[in-house]
Formats: sequence, C-alpha cells, structure tokens
Amino acid sequence: MADPLDATALLAAAESATGLCDWGDPTFTQRFATAVELVRGANMNAEGERIAATNTHWLLCDRLRFFDDHLKYGLDKELIARPLVVTGEPRSGTTLLHALLSVDPDARALRFWEVMHPSPPPGLATPDDPRRAQADAEWREINARLPNWLRSHPYNDMLGDGLPEDERTWAFDFRVLTPTAWWRVPMGMVVGGLPADPPAQYRIHRMMLQAIQHGRPRKYWVLKGFHATRFPAFFECYPDARVLYIHRDPVQSIASRIRMAADLSEGLTGSVDLAAQARTHTALGRAGFHAILDNPMIDDPRIHHVRYQDFVADPVGTIRRFYGFAGHAWTRAAEAAMRDYLASNRGDRHGKFLYTTELIDGDIDALHEEFAPYRERFGLDIEKRR
Repeated sequence: MADPLDATALLAAAESATGLCDWGDPTFTQRFATAVELVRGANMNAEGERIAATNTHWLLCDRLRFFDDHLKYGLDKELIARPLVVTGEPRSGTTLLHALLSVDPDARALRFWEVMHPSPPPGLATPDDPRRAQADAEWREINARLPNWLRSHPYNDMLGDGLPEDERTWAFDFRVLTPTAWWRVPMGMVVGGLPADPPAQYRIHRMMLQAIQHGRPRKYWVLKGFHATRFPAFFECYPDARVLYIHRDPVQSIASRIRMAADLSEGLTGSVDLAAQARTHTALGRAGFHAILDNPMIDDPRIHHVRYQDFVADPVGTIRRFYGFAGHAWTRAAEAAMRDYLASNRGDRHGKFLYTTELIDGDIDALHEEFAPYRERFGLDIEKRR
C-alpha cells in the first residue's frame, strides 16, 4: 500500500496537478520533507494520515499557484501602507481586539477563505467563486471534530470568513507554527524542529497581503499575529506599522492556554495527556513572558501597550485610544460597528469556556512571584479568579 505521507510523491503530485514547478524558495523541498517527518510523529491512525496528506496536497498546489500569480499579475506593485497590528501572548484578548478592528468599514482583514485558497487573487474572483463555500465546508469539518475549541475560540463559527492569525499565511511554507488545524494534527507536533527565517516569512506575508488587496478598493490592513520575537524582521518589512500589544496576568494566560491545547489534542487524537499538556504549555508560557522583558524592541515608539483588564472594562475605548496613537481617524461608523459586534457576538455563545489555574505545572504563588517584574512593568493586577 502506498505511503500517503511520502514527501517526494506529494511534491511530484502537486507539480503534476498544477503544471507548475517553481516553489519560490530553493530550501523549500527539504524543509517540507522535514515537516512530513514531524507529522509522522503525531501518532495518527491510517485515516488521520490520509486526511493530512489530502490537506497537504492542496497546500502544495496553492503554493505553486501563489508564486505563479505574483509574477502573472505583477502583484509586487501593490503598496501595503500603515497596517494596524494586534499582538500579545496566547489567551490574552488578541482575537477579540482583532475582531473589533476588522469591523471598521475602512479596514481590511485577512479572511480564512482567502488565505486558505489565495489563487487566483480574491479581488479578481467572480461572484460564483467556489472558494468561500469550500473554506466554509472545511471549517465545518474542523468544528465538528473539535467541538470544545468553539468554547475557547467561538470566532471559529465565522467559518471561511473568520480571521486568521498572520502565521496562517505561512501554512504552505511549512515553517514554525504551521497551522495544525489544516494538517489535522495535534498542536505542538509541528511547532518545533522546522527552520525559522523571519525575513523570508514576512516576504511571504507581504506577498499574501498584496495578492488579497489586488483589484479591490484601497483600505488599511488590520492584522493579528505573534510578532514580538520577530520584531526586527517585522518592522523591516512594515516600517510604518503601528502595533497594539495587550498584556495579561501570565498565570491566567497560561492556565487558559493549557485547557485550550488539551481540548485540541483530545479532538484530534481522541485522548489527551493533561499532565503533559500542562508541562509543555507552562514551560512555553514562562519562556514567552520572560522573553517580553528581554526583548530589546519592547519600547519601540511604534508599539502601544494596553492592559487586558482595561480592554475588558472598555473595549471600544481601548481601540479608540489606539487609533489616536496610530494617527488613524476615529469615525462614528467604526464605533457603531464595534459596539454592534460586541452586542451580537457573546463570547460564551457556544458554552462557557472553563479552566482553572490548578492545571498549571508548578506552584501558583511561586509563579506569581516569578512574574512580578512583568506585572510591574506593564501595571498588571493579579486576576482574582481560580
């Protein structure tokens, strides 16, 4: 029986299906082979491997068409100016911030259907273009397999019109943070072991924005990603960007992250080692929060820092102040759209997401003490919940 996860065969099949062979990067094929080997370590059954191979095939085909489109349509002429970008550690409010920014009528955000299937450029699509329906169907399949994920991330109910992180533009580049939902493998299985190259990654990110805005009315971009560890390459690519950096009590962020990761793992594999998830994500969280204080660009004047507790108390006011910082006009239409979004999209619409700090690997009081410099730097309180 043929191996569904044969890297050489998968590459050849994509070239045959598209009639194209320019992968856009001489290091790509070896990196892809490494990614496939990591996926083999996910302990999936035969059906899981078959699904991963199917999704990998369309990622490879989309990559070939994407690079061909860039030359065919002269997309490098598209100007990406003054993007607004949300960042922060996982489970700190970044997704809601991004969602609110995205409803401003003058803004443009990435949409899953565009990023999942970027060729041809969405602005050239006809009204009957099947990609939106295709992405909707794919997200219904993901949500059916991961029902608990909707509790921690209710925005997945937007299906193909949902708002991806910027890292999703690298799905077909097979680098760190390759989106696990598109491989249908557990979180963490393809995060490590793949070579990072931030300048190359932002080159693809910029190309994606150029492709998606091509042929459309000019609007400013509102984006979300975990950019802090890549700030030098990020600001080299987008020197006029303005960043909204949200900060939360690390203990709560880590506890929430553990529960979400466990829900994902259980949905994808049928079981979960909660203790292992706690060890992994406590360690990742500790490293991430300490790295913020060590980041030499954390005080860059293009970054606007906000507290999670202030955002929760006044989400629209938080964004209005960020617009002032960024020099963007604040309009009645933007405010009305944001308030309507909050009224129409309760965070618990798929059930309340429940987690506890007892999930954390380690002594909670000791962790609060460990994170005291971080809380002091950004004026954070210890959140009064378990």
